[in-house]
Amino acid sequence: MNNDAIQLRSVSRVYGSGDSAVTALDQVSLFFPKGTFTAVMGPSGSGKSTLLQCAAGLDRPTSGSVTVGGTELTKLSETKLTLLRRDRIGFVFQAFNLLPSLTAEQNVSLPLRLAGRRPSRTRVREVLGQVGLAERAKHRPTEMSGGQQQRVAIARALITSPEVLFGDEPTGALDSTTSREVLTMLRSMVDREGQTIIMVTHDPVAASYADRVVFLADGRVNGELTGARAEDIAAHMTKLEAAPC
Repeated sequence: MNNDAIQLRSVSRVYGSGDSAVTALDQVSLFFPKGTFTAVMGPSGSGKSTLLQCAAGLDRPTSGSVTVGGTELTKLSETKLTLLRRDRIGFVFQAFNLLPSLTAEQNVSLPLRLAGRRPSRTRVREVLGQVGLAERAKHRPTEMSGGQQQRVAIARALITSPEVLFGDEPTGALDSTTSREVLTMLRSMVDREGQTIIMVTHDPVAASYADRVVFLADGRVNGELTGARAEDIAAHMTKLEAAPC
């Protein structure tokens, strides 16, 4: 039985053509086991965001294959790809992207409403409880701190019980204390509930909460660290950034 939530095999992504072609990903093969927390790091322009977008089905690779829970994305039509993203993948971004006129529980239930499904109030309260905000269900974003808003955004991503939760700099807009709280919560979701999380970050401290850190440079995998401390991750990043182009 396959234990990978996501598999990337020889994935390349080229933007443009001819002399102006830019290779954002170059023959990347990576496997993300179920129930693990992976951080993706690399210098600016290393391909981190492109990797996330291809793995999540937001962008199609130029070549290679991406498989989510046994389903190969490269063979899906746009409609089926949209449905897969909606039902099986969750997203959390640096910007919270909450609707200011809606309460926390209304923001959380939005993905289901947009999909034409009636959200169960019990389920909405359950995911808000999961992120420690059960008592804030009736509060609007302006009545919450940045960390609480990001927790609501995470609850919104969890409402569909996604196989994989993707984070693109999810703590980038938070102060260090609030960032630690959110990262501790993400770590707990992996340990207690077997959630699979893939997070792009530039912060070695954030990356140290993950089971492993995958480093990219010039669109290629450039090493991995497992169970590493923030200092070791920072040292590896320093080497990558100092390397000649």
